[in-house]
Amino acid sequence: MKILNIIPLAALLAASPISAQEQELLTDYVDTSIGTGGHGHVFMGASVPFGMVQLGPTSIPTTWDWCSGYHDSDSTVIGFSHTHLEGTGIGDLFDVTLMPVMGDVTYARGTEDQPGSGLWSYAERSKQVSVPGYYSVPLTRNGILAELTATNRVGVHRYTFPKGKDAAIVIDLQNGGCWDSTTGTEMKAVGNNRIEGYRYSKGWANNQRVYFVAEFSRPFKSFELKGPKDMYGRVNFGKTKEGEQILVKVAISPVSIEGAAANLNAEMPGWDFDSTVDKASKEWNRELARIKVKTDNQNDLTKFYTAMYHSMIVPATFSDVNGYYRGADDKVYHNPDMTAYTIYSLWDTYRAEMPLLSIINPDRNKDMINNMVAIADEQGRLPVWHLWGNETNCMVGNPGIIPVADAIVKNQPGIDRRKAYKALLKTAADTARGGALREQYGYIPSDKMVESIAFDMEYAIADGAIARAAEAMGDTANVRKFTERSHSYRNYFDPTTGFVRGKMADGSMRTPFDPNSANHRADDYCEGNAWQYTWLVPQDLDGLVNLFGSREETLKKLDLLFNTSSELRGEDVSPDISGLIGQYAHGNEPSHHAIYFYTMLGEPDKAADRVRQVLDEFYTINPDGLAGNEDAGQMSAWYILSSLGFYQVEPASGRYWFGAPIFDVAEIEVPAGKFTVKALNNSPENKYIRKVTLNGKPYDKMYIMHDELMKGGELVFEMGK
Repeated sequence: MKILNIIPLAALLAASPISAQEQELLTDYVDTSIGTGGHGHVFMGASVPFGMVQLGPTSIPTTWDWCSGYHDSDSTVIGFSHTHLEGTGIGDLFDVTLMPVMGDVTYARGTEDQPGSGLWSYAERSKQVSVPGYYSVPLTRNGILAELTATNRVGVHRYTFPKGKDAAIVIDLQNGGCWDSTTGTEMKAVGNNRIEGYRYSKGWANNQRVYFVAEFSRPFKSFELKGPKDMYGRVNFGKTKEGEQILVKVAISPVSIEGAAANLNAEMPGWDFDSTVDKASKEWNRELARIKVKTDNQNDLTKFYTAMYHSMIVPATFSDVNGYYRGADDKVYHNPDMTAYTIYSLWDTYRAEMPLLSIINPDRNKDMINNMVAIADEQGRLPVWHLWGNETNCMVGNPGIIPVADAIVKNQPGIDRRKAYKALLKTAADTARGGALREQYGYIPSDKMVESIAFDMEYAIADGAIARAAEAMGDTANVRKFTERSHSYRNYFDPTTGFVRGKMADGSMRTPFDPNSANHRADDYCEGNAWQYTWLVPQDLDGLVNLFGSREETLKKLDLLFNTSSELRGEDVSPDISGLIGQYAHGNEPSHHAIYFYTMLGEPDKAADRVRQVLDEFYTINPDGLAGNEDAGQMSAWYILSSLGFYQVEPASGRYWFGAPIFDVAEIEVPAGKFTVKALNNSPENKYIRKVTLNGKPYDKMYIMHDELMKGGELVFEMGK
């Protein structure tokens, strides 16, 4: 069964609990359905920017396209869970799920082909309302209207029941998401309106702990433990009148029940649901206003502010209001001066999401960097892919190095640069995950380790970032050392084919070789092939030019990347290789910088062509409007930066190369005030930068530096055919 109608906020101001505010609300332009179809895997529900709680519906399926718990193609609901992922390729979380019911139910997830096999109901998607900070949908099984909103650490539910007997709200601690399984639970009633407990689970996050306190707006008649191992708690309210509403506020904590109670008391002491919706909307509008764009193209406004919204769901807050958080070593720490975060998808987000935050939200970026450095103290190295206090080691390389090095180079206020620099060096010295092989051979031999090229090339990018940080710190010895290490990828370059190719321990190249071949997580690359990985050298374009022999030969090969056949060959082709223009794959991160190589090589018009093509074709206002997984904000951050007209290609460089701005005016909030980007004579035909001025003076560079952005001012692009 599929019914879908995501109703925009502007049409609901009179009908929903969201009050009309002055003129334009930027949330009016957010379409939360974008990315819920295809392989976008985005979160659907109520949250505030970077909140601990992502409260939304969880569906029956636990397969790949339900990594966030929701998909456009399916309208089943097993309940409303307080934690969800945003655009990932693996599923986990979906903790502390509430489901309103009437009468007897089966305490299980159930299956769609068997009505009554579980708690689940169909959702009447034609009446679904979804806007930032508020979600509602009628449940057809019992005619109950579910409404959701949230603060940072508290999910707030409002259920409108029909007339009837045996109304109840079930707390489900058994069912998590996809790879997740419960390892321990506890629930108990405290008085007649509060339930306290915890859920421990194991999955992608190997040792996950979520503590909760749930309070109800009216006393319950009884509380019963149900189902296998008492993992369901039935809160009974008895008879309800037509239209009777029961509210529940659920605070969560990674630390303790006491922490959850502190979060509840601080963030949601009362029961004003509508006011909470209004506050959440104001928080979203405040964050979205960090960049204000002007254009007559309504679709571009929708795409831009939806991208801003998606870029601000995670990383998620991971410390309680009192400053306590659970460290990577499973110990509890107290730091009231730092907000801890989690859901660090760093292999994705180091490329655009973290650079974007360094511009528009340096205070939050500061806390994330300090938190990453703290994680290095707790687990012995910077994070790779951190999920609810757990190192998942998902994806390749040392991605945590890059945003920390970037903060050092940009002289991010509020961080201890020396301590951060030590964390870089400690992480780079780690011999796990192919590090020892790289030290021994100077590269990772392809007959010694799967995904050897991907690991080595990402390590090389991180080494390039350390070299830039060493330069900023005045450490000339490490500038030389890590610059040389950043060239290790050159070992894989095969001049006879013009591609990076598996290299064995004896120095021979892998045969047979097919640059279009891609076997998912089972070859020398990672979610890619030779076409994409040959260009994965954002730290050393000059070196790549030398390998090709000249700038002209490099440009010919780059042209071929976009103009060759899009055929992929292999027994198990990675579904992540998507959004193809030739073999450029915008649906996955290793390609994201490649378009801007045109600008760096002196062909900015070609960059403009491809940037506009990607912005137009691979970002749409449909449910399948993303070319691949949202990847925790990275896909959206690429759109945001590229639509403004620039992108940071070289990690930890502080340099943003120009592409093709699409907005007539963009005002970016920076610490010094405002940095304005104008595109004069801009149109689909006039997409080429013909002249640039900075603060009224001619500007002859094809990039702008981070410190120039942070000063505020005005960058003007004069566009032409």
